[in-house]
Amino acid sequence: MGGVSPDSGPPGGVKAPDGGWGWAVLFGCFVITGFSYAFPKAVSVFFKELIKEFHIGYSDTAWISSIVLAMLYGTGPMCSILVNRYGCRPVMMVGGIFASLGMIMASFATSIFHIYLTTGVITGMGLAMNFQPSLIMLNRYFNEKRPLANGLAAAGSPVALCCLSPLGQMLSYQYGWRGGFLVLGGLLLNCCVCGALMRPLNPPKRKDADQENCVEEKKDSSAAAPKSKLLDFSVCRDRGFMIYTLAAAIMVLGLFVPPVFVVSRAKHMGTPDTQAALLLTILGFIDIFARPTCGVIAGLRWVRPRCVYLFSFAMIFNGTTDLLGSFAQDYNQLVIFCIFFGISYGMVGALQFEVLMTIVGTERFSSAIGLVLLAEAIAVLVGPPSAGRLLDYTHSYQYVFMLAGSEVCLSAVVLATCYFLFMGKKEAEPPAQEDQPGEADGDQLALKDQSESGDTSDNSASTSGNSASSSANSASGGSAAASPAPAAEPTTQATVEVGPAKEVEPESAL
Repeated sequence: MGGVSPDSGPPGGVKAPDGGWGWAVLFGCFVITGFSYAFPKAVSVFFKELIKEFHIGYSDTAWISSIVLAMLYGTGPMCSILVNRYGCRPVMMVGGIFASLGMIMASFATSIFHIYLTTGVITGMGLAMNFQPSLIMLNRYFNEKRPLANGLAAAGSPVALCCLSPLGQMLSYQYGWRGGFLVLGGLLLNCCVCGALMRPLNPPKRKDADQENCVEEKKDSSAAAPKSKLLDFSVCRDRGFMIYTLAAAIMVLGLFVPPVFVVSRAKHMGTPDTQAALLLTILGFIDIFARPTCGVIAGLRWVRPRCVYLFSFAMIFNGTTDLLGSFAQDYNQLVIFCIFFGISYGMVGALQFEVLMTIVGTERFSSAIGLVLLAEAIAVLVGPPSAGRLLDYTHSYQYVFMLAGSEVCLSAVVLATCYFLFMGKKEAEPPAQEDQPGEADGDQLALKDQSESGDTSDNSASTSGNSASSSANSASGGSAAASPAPAAEPTTQATVEVGPAKEVEPESAL
């Protein structure tokens, strides 16, 4: 292992502390989630200067954000392999170096293709190597408080978006796009600091005697245990995982479409640019409070076992908001749409990884999230471009919002219906331990038959009653020793009939 101890999770008997150092892990995950989701949108403030610098079109610059998102989602299996091989902390610190190095190299770019390679590929890969391991560590440190932890970590996305976008505009005005890329590259070095917070979860220290026994047990278990897989494809045989992956892929087709087109739709109505940009600020502000609140609700005792259905409700809420928002006719109605969309979007963001953790468990989460992100990467690359083509064909934003809402509602129906039909039957199966009392009753009946047959043979034999009773006593004692605890009552009755052991004649007398 190269001297590295991979933190393969709590399967070694380590219980999630639900606090303590876990709050530091939560803070690191909060920052990483903000960088991962907000950075592709924050880079868009430099697009006008890139268009003037390289004499290209807006569609060419839009590929920068698309490549970053594609790397963030599409490299999920690779990140799972690295985490299972080296652990979360080393992968995150190396990823922070990649994310920073990509932006620093991009500041010296001489063509748009250099920015594709540096900002898109290298920085996108660095953010992916931070995002996925941070969620894995959050899952290991929190169990009872995990819904709240996921909600607080997910709130990093709108908070970072509200901070990075104004910061990018200020850097662009003061230092230009090259100086802004340099500053953002230095800011991304904080990913290394967040990676250092991801301390592996070790068992508590014991006394000397217990520690020696624990070391011997670890040696025996390590010698007998098979090698862990770098990417566990056995999770694909889990029906719950396949249902979730299918629903998530359908959901991503339309989930990110309204935030992309709502500003353009407001401008198309004749709204000034400053008021149109305020719509995203309203959406993000509502999203900040919606995610932790939804995390608290999901952690309630009655709600948590049914978090899959709460997630389905959140998607239905989001899709219905898109369908109703497609009929908006003025700016005030778009403001109302952004308020309700922010609430539903925050609910979806707070619950999506909590539901996946609940379905697959801690041991297989590192492999499951990589495969899910790969499926979502395909949908991310298909969803917004297909909505753009629909807009070019119909020249109406109403159909774009209706398509997005229909896709999100369909994903909710698929998740709730399939989970109820297939996973509900699985939970209703009775446990196998209920058959054991029946087996004990059968043994007791067999013992009674043996005792009755023994009494019949005693009556027909010509030997003395005491010798016959001694043989019955030895036979019943042997059967009682082999029978389970419920058969103790017939043995006691046979002992009473025999009487004192001193009255039994020796075998030589026979």
